[in-house]
Amino acid sequence: MRNTIEVTPPELVADLMGRGIILAGGGSLLEGLDRRIAHDTHFPVYVANDPLTCVVRGTGEVLKNLDKLSAVLAELSQRKPPR
Repeated sequence: MRNTIEVTPPELVADLMGRGIILAGGGSLLEGLDRRIAHDTHFPVYVANDPLTCVVRGTGEVLKNLDKLSAVLAELSQRKPPR
């Protein structure tokens, strides 16, 4: 996580510092994970409401709005992943 933050653009890091990190999925339910990440990153960390289904629900929203999001998704697919 620290390596990813180190290569993240400063304006996005500022957003993380202000808004925090939201954990989703089954791993977010590991006891103490939110506190550990908050301690290590110095960012506020939250567990999503209903973390087991929020990723699927978010994917459903993307699919419902695919026509509006196609340009964003195309741009993301062209980017090289960070190292």
